[in-house]
Amino acid sequence: MQRHEVVVVGAGLAGQRAALAAVQAGRDVAIVSKLHPLRSHSGAAQGGINAAVGAEDSVDTHIFDTVKGSDYLGDQDAIEFFCREAGPIVVEMEHFGTIFSRSDDGSLARRPFGGAHFPRTIYAADRTGLALLQALWERLGSENLTLYDEWDLTRLVVRDGRVHGLVAFDRTNGEFQEISAKAVVLATGPAGRVYGRTTNAHSCTGDGIAAAYESGAALKDMEFVQFHPTALLESSILITEGARGEGGLLKNASGERFMVRYAPHVQELASRDVVSRAIVTEIKEGRGFSGPYGGYVHLELMHLGKERIESRLTEICDFARRFAGIDPVTEPIPVYPAQHYMMGGIGTNVRAETNVRGLYAAGEAACVSIHGANRLGGNSLLETLVFGREAGIAAAAYASTAPTPEMHESDLDEATAPLRAWSSRADGEDPSTLRTELQRTMEEYVGIFRDEAGLMEGLRRVRELRRRFEKVRVVDRSQVYNLNLTDALETGHLLELAEVIVVGAFARTESRGAHSRTDYPKRDDARWMRHTIARKGPSGPVLDYAPVGFTKYEPTERVY
Repeated sequence: MQRHEVVVVGAGLAGQRAALAAVQAGRDVAIVSKLHPLRSHSGAAQGGINAAVGAEDSVDTHIFDTVKGSDYLGDQDAIEFFCREAGPIVVEMEHFGTIFSRSDDGSLARRPFGGAHFPRTIYAADRTGLALLQALWERLGSENLTLYDEWDLTRLVVRDGRVHGLVAFDRTNGEFQEISAKAVVLATGPAGRVYGRTTNAHSCTGDGIAAAYESGAALKDMEFVQFHPTALLESSILITEGARGEGGLLKNASGERFMVRYAPHVQELASRDVVSRAIVTEIKEGRGFSGPYGGYVHLELMHLGKERIESRLTEICDFARRFAGIDPVTEPIPVYPAQHYMMGGIGTNVRAETNVRGLYAAGEAACVSIHGANRLGGNSLLETLVFGREAGIAAAAYASTAPTPEMHESDLDEATAPLRAWSSRADGEDPSTLRTELQRTMEEYVGIFRDEAGLMEGLRRVRELRRRFEKVRVVDRSQVYNLNLTDALETGHLLELAEVIVVGAFARTESRGAHSRTDYPKRDDARWMRHTIARKGPSGPVLDYAPVGFTKYEPTERVY
């Protein structure tokens, strides 16, 4: 058994920043990660990180834009804290060695992003997440901590409402390991792979969210799933919002800039949920292009010129050329919305505390809530760093006075019993088959547009897949890198979280932000200005609700 005071699960930006804060507080810290830290999904973030710098912008405007972008479901006290920490966090990351792009006068370059009054998105070309990740990992390398990489979180050990540690699967030798911990920080990212068409990495399977849910933690606002409007058609590779921030145009099959119908004042720079619905509507109403991979629209960059495109959108050029055979300098890019971000997650406060003592969460695995019903581009990288730091500080403070954890001999057996059953079966279902069926179900019934009949059918199918998963079979008996076993682990997490998403979406009879009900097309503040809270019950999610935190911004109609 391994023993540490603070264990951080996940090694992306949120996990690394939490580990750094806990180490600096003098605690014995370990990171558990299914990937090497530099392979974390944080590195896929392209467009930039928001901070109100410069005389024409203000923190108050950043706060208001975030509140409005959330369709007024974001907790305003949390948003205020978050936005006020933005400037210092960006300065800290620059001091850690992040090489941000610069303007001609040497100041930090900024580009406009959707839903913002001013250009406040600071960037490193179109590889901002990777630049931040590399700088933070180099900074963390000088600290004394333990890294368990290529370990999969299997189960949290929680007794009497308190964390005592966890059980993880070491892919390199096929062994299950116990780790005793006074405090655990979950920074495992989203469950985007619950959808087939997604910009998320294959590793984004909601492991930490599912483990928290299983252990009694409350999940918040899981029905709010963001679709990014511009993903490369066939592969769903992200085409950053920075492309539109640089002046990219969206056009339908008639060559029309159709966003004027949906957001006349800002057009392509409307909020992501608005642009995604507009694209799908154009296609449904027959104004899109059609091809072997379905309908799509064009994102045009050609008018920006070769030098600007290749210097500021380097990665986009590479993706378009390599994966679509298209040169964006001379040709339009075919795009269609893909699942991108989950506004919901493990419910926390601004100190990253959950309802389980000693358990903390940060990054996309958590829901503070600052994004409410819809996240603004550029706020996610900032979220990982602000609340990753808060999680590390809080976990370290708790661990300094917490009693010694008590790991029992039965913890390992209980955590691994289902997995042993999977490997002992003579017949049963392949986990990859169930995962593919789940993804198709979620895309068809729980996508950008939803209605009661579709959600009911989606829930029926998800629950049937969960029943079939009880007979899942792992045929690979190897000890080293048994990907059949990890596939089964991850599929179980996705199935559990899919049910929470669908149940929450069915219950919320309104349209707000990314949750768009065609049978309830209006936002209903009288009934639904509240957060959905889901806890695991004996037969599925049990829903409750919590009030939204208000300070000074009263809800108004959200138009762009």
